[in-house]
Parts: sequence; structure tokens; C-alpha cells
Amino acid sequence: MKPSRFRAAALLLTLTGATVAQAHMPYVLPTLFDVGKGDHITVQSAFAEDAFLPEVAMRDAPFHLVGPEGTDLPIGPVTHLRDLSIFEAAIPANGTYRVTTGQRAGRKGKMFRQGDTWQMRGEGGEPPANAEQVDVQSMTLAEAYVTRGQPTDTALKPLGKGLEIQAITHPNTIVAGSDARFALLFDGKPLPQADITLFRSAGLYDGRKVAAQVRSGADGRFSLKPEDAGTYLILVRHRGPAPAGAETPYRSYTYTLTFDAA
Repeated sequence: MKPSRFRAAALLLTLTGATVAQAHMPYVLPTLFDVGKGDHITVQSAFAEDAFLPEVAMRDAPFHLVGPEGTDLPIGPVTHLRDLSIFEAAIPANGTYRVTTGQRAGRKGKMFRQGDTWQMRGEGGEPPANAEQVDVQSMTLAEAYVTRGQPTDTALKPLGKGLEIQAITHPNTIVAGSDARFALLFDGKPLPQADITLFRSAGLYDGRKVAAQVRSGADGRFSLKPEDAGTYLILVRHRGPAPAGAETPYRSYTYTLTFDAA
């Protein structure tokens, strides 16, 4: 991707009124997934059209860690560049930590029904003249897990709110060529028949950006097999009615999980 494409994408978003979170995917990328005996990590985060190729900094996200005991932990100051956000976080004890943007409420827009699905305005065209249109707000959440010492499971516990992926296979034990199992949840309940895409970081260089596309089962569960060693990102979106008291009647949720396959 050339720098001019960044400028063109930003201009297009401005002209159409589309939000970055609606048109792009959020991600967090720690410097290490296996910290060893280290005491900190550095994390980059951004919105991107291609996984791990930052385009727009993730401002206003409530970044934090969930520690091995399940408690929220603070991070260091966040530096927002134009293309990405960067921060450091202490890893003071052994165990697994969840690195998270926190649930970020984005800008509001419109979406319209096309057949049995909802489509955002600005993503692939304008709605037909008679299409039903509703107000919608984007909600984004991007996460990853890092481990110091031996992996633990407490930080993997789902929050039970919004769209999220529960790791059944510990993310820091995923091995290339083997199945990794997950459960897709919405408000703590299994979300069936949802489209899930697995992106590979090496795709930026060899052109094979998408490693797999699957659907969640009736129980919300799905499996993915990263064929090569490297860093991967799972992307899932879900659009539907917002909870009572929300700013808009509908929400567009985007969730990503970054992991490393050894």
C-alpha cells in the first residue's frame, strides 16, 4: 500500500461521512506474546484496512490490561501519532494478561437493510431509494493476550457484554498446523452463523492476506488452523439492535483478536 492510498482513504471517509471503525478493522499488536522473564510490553494500536498496516490512530479508546488475577490494570501514557497509537504496559507478575482497547464507542451513521443483512452507508454504495434506513453507532473492541512464565486462564474469561471471542485454546499456546478453538459470544451468549475471517501478517508481503473464512456453529464455536508460523488477526462483525438507553437504536460491532502461532 502506498502512502497516497492512506490520504485517499482518509479523504474518502471524510467525504462520505463513514466512520473509520465501520470501514476498517481495529487491532492491538504487542511487541511480545511470550514475555519470558520480561517486565513490560510495548503495544501499537490502530484502525487498518489491511491487518497490522496502521492507517488511523485509535483515539479515545480506554486501553488497559486484565491481569492474571482478573483485575483491570493501568497502562503507561498513550502517544497518538497520525497513523497509530503506542503505549507501554508493565507485566509485573507471572501469568496471562489480556491487552485490550476496551469497548470504544465510535461515530454515528446510517445503515440500510439489503436482503437479510444490514449494510453501512459508505461501504460499497448508497442505499436504494426505498431502503429502510436506521441510525447506528459503531462499537469496536480489539484484544490480544501475552504471557509471562506459564499461561493461565483467568484473563481469558469473557466479559459478557457486546461482541467478543472466548479463547478455548489458550492463545499463547497456538501452534502452526494445529486447530485452535474459540467461541463467539454476544452479550455472553453464543452467536451462531456469524462470518469470521482470519488474516495473516505475512499476507502483506506474499499477497495471501486471508488465511481462512469460517462460520460459527449453533453453539457459537469455531476452529481455525493457522498453517504457517506468524502473527494472525481474527475479525468478526455483528449488527443489530442496541441495548436500552443507547444513543442510537442500532449498533455495528467489530471485534478483533490478535495472536501468534509458533
